[in-house]
Amino acid sequence: MEPIKILKEEHRLIERVLASLEVAARRLAAGEPIRAGFFIDAATFIQGFADDCHHRKEEGGLFPALEKAGIPKEGGPIGVMLAEHEQGRWLTRAMRQAAEQMQSGAATAHEQIVRNAQDYAALLQQHIWKEENVLFPTADNVVPEEEQARMSAAFERIEHEELGAGTHEKYAGMVEALEREAGA
Repeated sequence: MEPIKILKEEHRLIERVLASLEVAARRLAAGEPIRAGFFIDAATFIQGFADDCHHRKEEGGLFPALEKAGIPKEGGPIGVMLAEHEQGRWLTRAMRQAAEQMQSGAATAHEQIVRNAQDYAALLQQHIWKEENVLFPTADNVVPEEEQARMSAAFERIEHEELGAGTHEKYAGMVEALEREAGA
């Protein structure tokens, strides 16, 4: 299933940011100097790529296709994934806000950044595992070929019409910069 392959490839990029975020959070917790902008940049990646690109594809393409194939939204894996997307958005906003406070000299911001960064990384690692080991195999089994083709077209529209050409390249560059800075 081509749409699932696309989502899995995007997971690999997200996982690289999660690894960098964990390293930077550990270093900050240990008292090492980490630029507040690192966490702001990570939040920008998360909001722009993980949420606006990747989760939009899931919420606008994959989840409706699964529902159409008979997988219930409420009380099932789709509802869990949606709730985790919202939790991730909340943690990302909280991390960004704490990083902005750190830039302004707030003494307690370090602890908030570390907690939110670690919580986000843990959430997304579990989320990705659930998608790749439960949700995606289910989609491969229940979503018909013609619906997969519609999903691929929807993914293409999101990438090129809504987000603009070069989205993956832009965010891949951000990932590399975050990895270098974190030492991941």
